[in-house]
Amino acid sequence: MANPGLDESERTELVGRLMAARRAVRDAKKETDREAEGAAHATVDEVKRALGERGPAWWDDGAPDLNRRMAKNTPYADWYAKLARSRHGGL
Repeated sequence: MANPGLDESERTELVGRLMAARRAVRDAKKETDREAEGAAHATVDEVKRALGERGPAWWDDGAPDLNRRMAKNTPYADWYAKLARSRHGGL
């Protein structure tokens, strides 16, 4: 989740940059241009950090940072298992 403390114009600008960087990754992969792909991935990371989606937690309520963890390895494991079962008809 992006940092809700960002003002709307900054968030909009960053999201535009993120989408452009993701298109650059796609295009570099299509062209098999590893150098361009690496640069595009670096831009994606930079923008995601600016948005607050990566890097230090932007919240200060004491909640743990569970980003980049599998749901089964978090306090949400039971909820996620039930969700997965309900999507697959109880299988």
